[in-house]
Amino acid sequence: MSAAALTLRGARVLWPDGIGPGDLSLSGGVITEKPQPRVVDLGGFLVLPGIVDAHGDAFERHLAPRRGAMTDPARGLIACEAELAANGITTATLAQFYSWEGGLRGPEFAARMLAALAEARPRVATDLRAQLRVEVAMIDAYADIEALIARFDIGYVVFNDHLPHASLAAGKRPQRLTGQALRIGRNPEMHLEIMRGLHDRMPEVDAALDALATNLSAAGVRLGSHDDQTPDARLRHRARGARIAEFPETLEAAEAARAGGDAVIMGAPNVMRGGSHNGNAGALDMVAAGHVDALASDYHYPSLAGAAFRLVETGTLDLAGAWRLVSAGPARVLGLVDRGALHPGLRADLVVVDPDARRVVATLAEGRVSYMTGAAAARFIG
Repeated sequence: MSAAALTLRGARVLWPDGIGPGDLSLSGGVITEKPQPRVVDLGGFLVLPGIVDAHGDAFERHLAPRRGAMTDPARGLIACEAELAANGITTATLAQFYSWEGGLRGPEFAARMLAALAEARPRVATDLRAQLRVEVAMIDAYADIEALIARFDIGYVVFNDHLPHASLAAGKRPQRLTGQALRIGRNPEMHLEIMRGLHDRMPEVDAALDALATNLSAAGVRLGSHDDQTPDARLRHRARGARIAEFPETLEAAEAARAGGDAVIMGAPNVMRGGSHNGNAGALDMVAAGHVDALASDYHYPSLAGAAFRLVETGTLDLAGAWRLVSAGPARVLGLVDRGALHPGLRADLVVVDPDARRVVATLAEGRVSYMTGAAAARFIG
């Protein structure tokens, strides 16, 4: 699949200094100042930077559409790429668990998915990347986790803790335990014993996690934490080099992140809903307060473009500021300096949008068409 060499003319373009007219030329997979002989008239459309998704796990539905119906992971990822492209996403970070929870979140599946990703990446236009979500209580697996990260050259790791500590500390049976265990084919009593064993070893976690983080940082891996509930939790993660706060659950945790210069990622579905689905801090309010560096798809890819337009509708941000949260913002958080804006020398990652319907009608990733439909497709094809 070759990169297009063309000039887009007539559209309103989101340039680094704001929205306005002008020709946008692409060649060799990058934006160029040199006009190209083939011209596409995009009058009436918006041209925006390609969306960079810093964290999304909706790909799981393409790998296992029903319980027990596991597809070929590589084919599932290729199908997922079509959904990503249809929603204007040109860089996608696929958030894969490495967890005691098993099933799609278990260590065995993590290795299988990462191998499939390595197979699928050369076959698609969208830049597919992996994030490994490490359950911190699995200290006996840290060496295996390091090896997996090195084997697949994973550049972004996030620390999670999904153990129901309050129930376990009180000697109670956690809610939904039986359903969770049966869903992954595990005996519920065995599942409970695994959780209890991990919970009992939590006093060992901080020292082991500090050592793991040191090793990963030395290897150039970007680190973050997930669902920080308190300022103290954010400070502990910052001390070990995890400078990204994904989906902080409270305003106080987000404020602690901002005060320390850490990046904050919130969920685009949270913006679309007007609040968290489980009662945590609202992303809309955090954006309005200036606490958010990037929005991520979380579990729903269409929410990224939708959230940007929602921020405009509510008067929270203008289009340039809102779109920055799904393009330049996440690119900066991920250290991807070659994308996120429409500027000569950067990757030709762009989205064509019907401004009336606020619908993505074409997506180009590194100058290669990954999605195109309707009147926009007719303009390109001629």
